[in-house]
Amino acid sequence: MREEEILSLFPEKSRDRWREVAGQAKRLQEIRLRADMPLTIIVDSRELFVDERGALVDRPEEAARPTSEELENVLEHLCRYSVYAFAEEIRQGFLTVQGGHRVGLAGQVILDGDGRIRNMKYIRYLNIRIAHQVRGAADALMPYLFEEGRVMSTLLISPPGCGKTTMLRDLIRQVSNGTKYGPGVNVSVVDERSEIAGSYLGVSQNDVGIRTDVLDGCPKVEGMMRLIRSMAPRVLAVDEVGSLADAQALQMAGGCGCKLLATIHGGSMEEVKQKDYMCYIMKQRMFERYVMLDRRQGASRIVEIYDGEGKPCTRQ
Repeated sequence: MREEEILSLFPEKSRDRWREVAGQAKRLQEIRLRADMPLTIIVDSRELFVDERGALVDRPEEAARPTSEELENVLEHLCRYSVYAFAEEIRQGFLTVQGGHRVGLAGQVILDGDGRIRNMKYIRYLNIRIAHQVRGAADALMPYLFEEGRVMSTLLISPPGCGKTTMLRDLIRQVSNGTKYGPGVNVSVVDERSEIAGSYLGVSQNDVGIRTDVLDGCPKVEGMMRLIRSMAPRVLAVDEVGSLADAQALQMAGGCGCKLLATIHGGSMEEVKQKDYMCYIMKQRMFERYVMLDRRQGASRIVEIYDGEGKPCTRQ
């Protein structure tokens, strides 16, 4: 990633403050702006602060404190000075911007008559999550995920921030393009939160392969069946399975002949087995491989690979 890509996230008149931060582009994970609170960044899982001159400092009391007006200026810039055009994304609480970076938003919500979120105003908290595509992230998995040239349905499991979406993205890319373990096949992705493909104006900002179709911003349950009907995938991929409805939709997709690639939050197999939808998934034998991930010294790593019965099949 180039420094210019980080600088482009901010209005031109304020970019001098961000030059030292941009210099950390390859290791930068988050930029957090909170109105009247210390300006914070995460680099290699370490929290640092940014002072008024743009220097990186260790102490929050030395940090710059952006004003509400400054946050509004950044948001307007990210929306290409047409906030109204991004009203739906703002309602959902995040934007995906050029480069595939995701901006989380928080402030005061406006409810409609049925108690649903209609819009958001007084946005005073921005979390810019920097996208890093890691080509080859799934290389170590590939020998275990194919059988006679065909990909096996695989569920990636890890706590938040341990790289499962990065791993999923590279799995999709390799399955789509083809590897020495199997030929490339059509892959469909339901990218509910725009985190896999990182689509911007409908165009994927991340490399998800030459045979991949992306349905961006669509709820998983509806999106899975829509893609099966319209795109005839051999493999269907989704991020963050989190409900029984998600699991049932995956079962339907598998019943239509699709192989599945998916992720789920969890610190261990024992932990995820406590979830009702995970019990359902395992009972229905939806996946042939379960891969447990964690993060050590800033890098994602494979802890264990399990077979379809949840038994360890190899240890890394």
